[in-house]
Amino acid sequence: MIEVGVPKVSVVVPAYNSGRHIEKLVASLLRQSLPADEFEAIFVDDGSTDDTGARLDRLAAQHQQIRVLHIENSGWPSRPRNLGIEHARGEYVFFADDDDWFADRALERLYDCAKTYDADVVIGKMAGHGRGVPRELFRKNRFDATLANAPLIDSLTCHKLFRRAFLNEHDLRFPEGGRRRLEDHSLVVRAYFLSRRTCVLSDYTCYHHVHRRDESNVTAALLDPSSYFASVCDALDIVDAHTEPGPLRDRLHRRWLRNEMLNRLRGKRLLTAPEDWLEQFALETRKVIQDRFAPGVAAGLPPLLRAVAYLAERGRVADLRRLARWEAGIGAYGTIDDVQFADTAVTVTVAAELRSAGQPIGFRADDGRDVLVLPVEEIDPLVLDATAQVRKARLDVVARRRETGDEIFLPVSFETERVAGRSGAETVHLRHRGTTTIDFGALNGGRTRGSWLLKARVTTAGWTEDAHLPLLFVCRADGSRPRIRDERKVWNRVRSAVGRRVRR
Repeated sequence: MIEVGVPKVSVVVPAYNSGRHIEKLVASLLRQSLPADEFEAIFVDDGSTDDTGARLDRLAAQHQQIRVLHIENSGWPSRPRNLGIEHARGEYVFFADDDDWFADRALERLYDCAKTYDADVVIGKMAGHGRGVPRELFRKNRFDATLANAPLIDSLTCHKLFRRAFLNEHDLRFPEGGRRRLEDHSLVVRAYFLSRRTCVLSDYTCYHHVHRRDESNVTAALLDPSSYFASVCDALDIVDAHTEPGPLRDRLHRRWLRNEMLNRLRGKRLLTAPEDWLEQFALETRKVIQDRFAPGVAAGLPPLLRAVAYLAERGRVADLRRLARWEAGIGAYGTIDDVQFADTAVTVTVAAELRSAGQPIGFRADDGRDVLVLPVEEIDPLVLDATAQVRKARLDVVARRRETGDEIFLPVSFETERVAGRSGAETVHLRHRGTTTIDFGALNGGRTRGSWLLKARVTTAGWTEDAHLPLLFVCRADGSRPRIRDERKVWNRVRSAVGRRVRR
């Protein structure tokens, strides 16, 4: 039984020199379908030096659901978030950032999910704007998710709904004391292990996660490898305290190896890194691989990332740069082979493949195995064994609403063709062909108003890349048949691309 007058949700927002970037978040809070007397937004002004504090005070004076705390600058979001928990009155607490925003029914949907399933933690579907979000986690609703049965470990940011009593029961707080990278991880990982029930709400995009182009937000600066890896090890300690050696621990450890280490040693991220920083980061990576990870951690990676780990462990920084230059040119290339209309449904046949600098990603035969071909020599062929990944390679077709960034996985049937390379049967590459039917009368629960783009998403050997397809569907609110925007330009482009095999 909830005490009368107690809000259902408290939204806690650290704010530092937010300026105009905070306006979209505030506007989204004022649009919430949850009544104003059923939630509160607690903005913690972390010693801003611009007009952020005054701006927030004006908002609080105008809107009953907005509260403001002013503190001396702590330099990091942890202290403001912890103070937000202490001052929160809601049954549940959601941590938001000042430059992100909510969908209109987000708080209502999150709270209803929490109450329906008596959840300690609810993760609402996120849309990324210039930054990645955990796509696989949101492939479907999950109302009893654990670290063992779901890819929860892919979502370690704090932008979630937590039962406030649960946070207090286990003293779940963000680490304070200066700039602590990955401060979310220690709280979220502990919460996953301690939660009596965790839900993933995937049928409604709740939260829009933004990468600020001006990169003036507090966590954007180049990280210090020494303190950064101390934070990584803190998170690994939590995993070790709650698991026994074995496949589950290896899978959870693999998340930090993949995301926090190897992904910083590949592609464009590595190429923009200063040389001295790269040397130190590679050294710290090598230490953690050797000191903390069982052999099964790296062994469970796809071949591309196994190769990066192999080179990092041996200190081969020059080869890491060579591999990064090659990988920076990789992308998915897709075409539309057929389009058919039937009332509000559209059936689309697409083909897609991965390429680097225009050339398909190749695999060569080696003693019955498919071995990934990379532009770096002296790598153990077992490290590059891609047989399992070639077998599991997949094509997804994704619809993305241009106005909001909502992404929907579409049902797709696909086949993967092995295509011989130019030199004959010694090398092959993979070409995927799939068909999907999009019913715009039912897509996204019928919430289809707006413009929808299509993407072919190719996953294999350590890459997941999107190919944008030349179709743009415009839907009205009345559920009528979608139309293609700019009929003359877009439609002719599609008809030309598919050899006029388009049926309307």
